Amino acid sequence: MTSETLPSNVAVHPIPAFTDNYIWCLHNNANAIVVDPGDAEPVLAFIKAKGLTLSAVLITHHHRDHTGGIAKLVSAVPDLPVIGPRGNHIRGITKSVSQGDTVSLPILNLSLQVMEVPGHTLDHIAFFGHGALFCGDTLFSAGCGRLFEGSPEQMYHSLNKLKRLSDSTKIYCTHEYTQANVKFAMAVEPNNVALNEYANWVVSIREQNLPTLPTNLKEQKNINPFLRAHELSVKNAAEAYCENNLADDVAVFAAVRRWKDEF
Repeated sequence: MTSETLPSNVAVHPIPAFTDNYIWCLHNNANAIVVDPGDAEPVLAFIKAKGLTLSAVLITHHHRDHTGGIAKLVSAVPDLPVIGPRGNHIRGITKSVSQGDTVSLPILNLSLQVMEVPGHTLDHIAFFGHGALFCGDTLFSAGCGRLFEGSPEQMYHSLNKLKRLSDSTKIYCTHEYTQANVKFAMAVEPNNVALNEYANWVVSIREQNLPTLPTNLKEQKNINPFLRAHELSVKNAAEAYCENNLADDVAVFAAVRRWKDEF
């Protein structure tokens, strides 16, 4: 078992990319590991500014805004380990991993478990350890990834897999979608007190141009409609939206996801 917190000498820093991506960088002021580098340039600039050595890359899924920087990073750092989903469909990956695998990163004294979380894409994985979850585009603050390849049932089960982690788990997703997600969540549960308080916090944070991430799992269980399909308030809202009775939590989740797509 890994410890419930990251080693005290390891920092996690969001490197902004494109318009709303975060490339998460874990470093100990000497060595660095990055997650989902869609663009190499901001990574190389950050590493240079901090005087770091790039030691590994983690990839959650095949979308270009998560993989586009691999080739340039590998050319800049020969023999760079690039760890990601199995399937041989992502160019540059040197080690494929799947559900239940452990990724050992001794350079930062880290050990991360691999979780398969299909839904946004079929190849999507997450990395979990030391109380930290790097979940790509599966779970967002107050939202979840759009279903480009998977089914609502797959995504529902993937999110339930994440829900079983400790409430204190810090969630490092890869987009600053929080404000838009909160606006939708408020349409689903306008009377959710925790959500209203969170919405006010998000406004103040974004006014300062600061990241709303990481969030934590306990908070998400209280505010995220995609983790709350079992709640009567979410079920009632989903049924009002689709003007139909919904048989189970998966049907509620599917309706809420469809609603968000059209929102």
